[in-house]
Amino acid sequence: MRTVKWMKTPKGYVTISLITYLIIASIGYKTLNGIRNALIAVVAAFVIEFFYSRIINRKSSKDGVVITGLIISLVLSITTSWPYVVGTAAISILSKHLLVFKKKPIFNPAAIGLFVSVFIFHIGHSWWGAFGDLPWWLMMFLLIGGYIVTDRVNKFPQVFAFLGTFFVLLFFMGYFQVGDAADALRPPFINATIFFGLFMLTDPPTSPAKYKNQILFGVISAVSGIVVYGMFGGLTYLFFGLFMGNLYNYWNKRSVMKSAELKQQRMKNSQRALYK
Repeated sequence: MRTVKWMKTPKGYVTISLITYLIIASIGYKTLNGIRNALIAVVAAFVIEFFYSRIINRKSSKDGVVITGLIISLVLSITTSWPYVVGTAAISILSKHLLVFKKKPIFNPAAIGLFVSVFIFHIGHSWWGAFGDLPWWLMMFLLIGGYIVTDRVNKFPQVFAFLGTFFVLLFFMGYFQVGDAADALRPPFINATIFFGLFMLTDPPTSPAKYKNQILFGVISAVSGIVVYGMFGGLTYLFFGLFMGNLYNYWNKRSVMKSAELKQQRMKNSQRALYK
């Protein structure tokens, strides 16, 4: 009964979708290397999460750890050797505990690990779990799973704002012949964008809940990412855009908290004045 109930939660939908993509992509690429990396990433993430949570006496988030490990394995190349997979998982989990505000991660843990690993380990990202080199119709699985997940976490404004801004900016880049806009619309770039928008951008702890803030979050992520893509190309521009969105969410939370504290302080001062 508990399993059935878990499967209907947002984290349950995300986990099931990612495992499904792992299996489909493994069949498509005819290799078990991706599943091997997924097991390594999840186990490594669990071990690091367990010991760190014990040290700081904090409750561990098992679902989040599995999702982080699965995303890492679906984005890293299937030829990535195990020490680099472990290193990427370690960076992700540690960022979740060290870069926090009100005990919540500021940045998407999987995105931090994958971004930093490029510069530390000099490893590549293939986004093989987004079916970049497989038949185009497999993208339907991404869209169906992504639609369900986005609906469950109530992030449609954010996703539409991101994808809409992203493709409009690419249109203008192509029209004015700035950078290589056409490449971003071809596999594996387009597959990576869809996977990223539906499964990483929508992470509830690191993105806003209110619709207005979701739209700003999506626009900031898209504009920041496209600027980096136009200047440097590559595939890390998606992560950079997400970090800018995460920082906006962090700034927004701090602003709301400070406003609440000031309001509370004013109320206390008013009460003291009445009793004088």
